[in-house]
Amino acid sequence: MGWFGGNQMPVDGKTVLLTGASEGMGRSAAKQLAAQGANIIVVARNVARLEETIDEIKAAAKSSAQRFHYIAADVALPKYAESVVANAIAWNGDKPIDIVWCVAGMSTPMLWAEESNDVALGASRRNMDVNFWGAAEMAHTILREWLRPEAGPYKEPRHIIFTASVLALFPVAGYAPYTPTKWALRGLADTLTQEVLLYERTNPVRVSVVYPGTIMSPGLERENKTKPDITLQLEKDDPKLTPEEVASQAIKGLQRGDHFVTVSLLGDLMRWSVLGGAPRNNWVLDTLGAYLMSFVMFFVLWWFHGDIRAFGKKNGHPSTYAKKI
Repeated sequence: MGWFGGNQMPVDGKTVLLTGASEGMGRSAAKQLAAQGANIIVVARNVARLEETIDEIKAAAKSSAQRFHYIAADVALPKYAESVVANAIAWNGDKPIDIVWCVAGMSTPMLWAEESNDVALGASRRNMDVNFWGAAEMAHTILREWLRPEAGPYKEPRHIIFTASVLALFPVAGYAPYTPTKWALRGLADTLTQEVLLYERTNPVRVSVVYPGTIMSPGLERENKTKPDITLQLEKDDPKLTPEEVASQAIKGLQRGDHFVTVSLLGDLMRWSVLGGAPRNNWVLDTLGAYLMSFVMFFVLWWFHGDIRAFGKKNGHPSTYAKKI
């Protein structure tokens, strides 16, 4: 709930760890934070891409005094975060990591009921392992580190950032393996936002969630190879942003002090429709927006569901559609 308090996430001289930072939004965010003076630790599976990312981050850095490090790890593996955090703290001279941004994610679009148990449930479990459990394990490990009694007191908050999706605000047919993982992540983030208040006096921590939409990234290219035609039709008018644009808008929202960070007007409209128990970025604007969207959503759903029915009427039973997986 910043907006009036200046930069709520200064990074100059601080150490930032990002998962999923070897491509797309994560890579762009790492470069932009380095340009603002941050020391950066990037985490991903592919060592070659991590090395390329480090070279790009160094080229974007604000000064030659900054330091950069990569850690090869698979966020889907149980207990991966313990070794990553230990490695990061040791590299950082046994000093705390100031900001952790969980960006790593994946999506496997499909018409869920048209796939076998092995395919549909296997994809769902894999998406949950990467998108939810990867972030949840990192959050638990770093919060245990930050919230230890002996870690405080400190005045400037540590910061954990989750990356959800606008699909955690409004579902789209074809994303059944993916959307629940982002709803779960949103629920975890909003709950932790309350829990960390217990430690605020001595060990303050901020929790934020970024909700990007369509990003023109390698991940989108992989998705589109198997994405159902109805999904492509429903999202054809979505604003498509580059990884650099999404990272820039996300960082601006985080530095305003937003908890619920969207990166486009469409994201704001979706956010206003489902605020629920999440902290408000701006109480006046968000209350008015939520009031407006309670009426607008009637027409959005009428149009959206009508589009799906028309597609089904035109193209017949989904069992007849050409397989993309």
